[in-house]
Amino acid sequence: MSDQTASNTPLETASRALEPVENAANMIAATAIFALMVLGVLQIGLRTIFNAPITGYIDLVELSMASMAFLGAAYCQRLGAHIRMELLVGRLRGRTLWGVEVFGTLVAMFIIGVLVWYSAGHFLRSYTLGDTSIDAQFPVWPSKLIVPIAFSIWFLRLTIQLFGYLRLFIDPSLAKVAIVKVKDVAEQAQDEIVEVTGQTPAAQREDAQ
Repeated sequence: MSDQTASNTPLETASRALEPVENAANMIAATAIFALMVLGVLQIGLRTIFNAPITGYIDLVELSMASMAFLGAAYCQRLGAHIRMELLVGRLRGRTLWGVEVFGTLVAMFIIGVLVWYSAGHFLRSYTLGDTSIDAQFPVWPSKLIVPIAFSIWFLRLTIQLFGYLRLFIDPSLAKVAIVKVKDVAEQAQDEIVEVTGQTPAAQREDAQ
């Protein structure tokens, strides 16, 4: 099966449909990090120059942690940026490789599923009780709501990857669709070049000429 044919499969369609959601969540996480940096600069400046620190600064930092820590998780899963045992996986081939990936993905789905269930319970309890931060009395439930949402997106990405690995386990000759591709050192270096410069190595050679 060619890559062009594989791109028309329901699995590839589902993967592409989830990508904008992952990108948006990752952008929110990046924005939260940038906003926290700006807030920190303002806190230092206002406290040093005017002796007027931002009210509830510590509470805002604590409440922002959920978005920074979890919203980018599914995006990283899609890119294969999470910690992986590639020294082991990179040596495997065929059904053995895909079987190991299926097992690892199932374990990850179990863990994330448990986290979705309990984090949703924590959100509901916080929302029902009207839980607030200690200092500035900010509501806590929006921060706790982010956690099950982020984990749910991650769970969907893992589900898509599970089906991708299962189809390769059944028939290793199929095109690799909606999975984390194990790359060697040269491929990783090329990807980093493209990420930093926005150009492929071929385009860079043409510019140099």
